[in-house]
Amino acid sequence: AELPPPYTAIASPGASGVPVINCRVCQSLINLDGKLHQHVVKCTVCNEATPIKNPPSGKKYVRCQCNCLLICKDTSRKIGCPRPNCRRIITLGPVMLIPEEQPAQPALPVQPDGTRVVCGHCGNTFLWMELRFNTLAKCPHCKKISSVGSALPRRRCCAYITIGMICIFIGVGLTVGTQDFARRFHATYVSWAIAYLLGLICLIRACYWGAIKVSYPEHSFA
Repeated sequence: AELPPPYTAIASPGASGVPVINCRVCQSLINLDGKLHQHVVKCTVCNEATPIKNPPSGKKYVRCQCNCLLICKDTSRKIGCPRPNCRRIITLGPVMLIPEEQPAQPALPVQPDGTRVVCGHCGNTFLWMELRFNTLAKCPHCKKISSVGSALPRRRCCAYITIGMICIFIGVGLTVGTQDFARRFHATYVSWAIAYLLGLICLIRACYWGAIKVSYPEHSFA
């Protein structure tokens, strides 16, 4: 998609005294008699529209590759061609307006939002784009996982230890309290196994969180 060519002044009246303008698509002459109040006119040869005035305030012209002239908001970034045989989605680049009375300013380097983190495994520094601590990060240098800050592993470790010990106590209680019942109904042993297994899994997870490496933030851009 491309913007229409710059607007040119309406041609001087010809021999007949009628103002005319060239079509922006086929370059044919378009009679403007009685149409000077319009923003666009339609060519009688190619049936395409040609602007004769600047677009209304807050609008802009865009011409599709199929030569269809579209009018959209000047802040639009994507518009669709309405023609049934086209239906093309036109992506428009951002428009930057600089006041004429102000000189153009050089673009300033944009600092990324994030936190510089020192890896707990290899000691290298990398940029972590999360704007919060207590998360897991993967170092781009050594490809290993570590915790950004020590609060998360400490909290997870305590939680898994607590849950694991509760499951083990439940298993011990079931073992002591249902021994006679389990001799007659062997399915009771399954409940014992589930309680002990859950306790063991929670204690293993607690060991994992207790041993995980911790990476500490060095400096924040935000």
